[in-house]
Amino acid sequence: MRNPTVKMLALIASLTLLGGCATSPTGRSQLKFFPSDQMATLGADSFAQLKTQTPVNTDKKVNAYVACVANAITAQLPAQYQEQTWEVVVFESEDINAFAVPGGKIGVYTGLLKVAKNQDQLAAVIGHEVAHVLAEHSNERMSMQVAGQAAMAGVTLAIGANQSSTDRQLILGALGLGLQFGLVLPYSRTHESEADAMGLDLMASAGFQPQAAIQLWHNMAAAAEGAPLEFMSTHPSHDTRIHKLTKAQTQAQALYQQAQLQGLKPQCRVPKI
Repeated sequence: MRNPTVKMLALIASLTLLGGCATSPTGRSQLKFFPSDQMATLGADSFAQLKTQTPVNTDKKVNAYVACVANAITAQLPAQYQEQTWEVVVFESEDINAFAVPGGKIGVYTGLLKVAKNQDQLAAVIGHEVAHVLAEHSNERMSMQVAGQAAMAGVTLAIGANQSSTDRQLILGALGLGLQFGLVLPYSRTHESEADAMGLDLMASAGFQPQAAIQLWHNMAAAAEGAPLEFMSTHPSHDTRIHKLTKAQTQAQALYQQAQLQGLKPQCRVPKI
């Protein structure tokens, strides 16, 4: 890349993406462009759309079980998140998945209930997903995408007619790969690790056994098929997650014991799936 203008714009793009204008609950610097109410509206709209596209499970026992776990988790959230009504929906799908979005929406797929085998393992998943909302990871990801698109557009303009068509494609391709593997994917893995840590403390504070999070990821590893290498994945490897969750058990167990002393002992009955 011989053009000094291109070099400068690439440097500016990198600094812009690496910088942050907010701080996550764990003290990590974040890039956030969008107001919380806008994110809540987007989350509610996407959730409503999903309900029209994916069958909703109507089994009362299944829904009561998932709601029991989710309600115990959301009862431990900061005041601003408890003020909203959390909608919990069980989707009829073999996908091993769950999610939470801004606006107080939680979705759990029935396929997950075959892997998260008890209330504590399900709490580990829901705690993790709600932690994404608390840390405003969706806002951060959208902001990163906007910044990345702006950086690519700036470099495209700077290259202009000063490079051959082949050189132009090589430069843009290299920058695109740099953004993807150097920033976007690691950042997503950072989100997942942050949600794991926050979710572990959240489930423990709600009275769920935090050691269950470790067994959950052993179950996930057994159910996984052809998982990509961690370097090229948006999620940490199962082994990485298990290692970090194991190291975090001391603090989580202290929160769990405190919750037990406060009488927080969820009794969510597992239905037959």
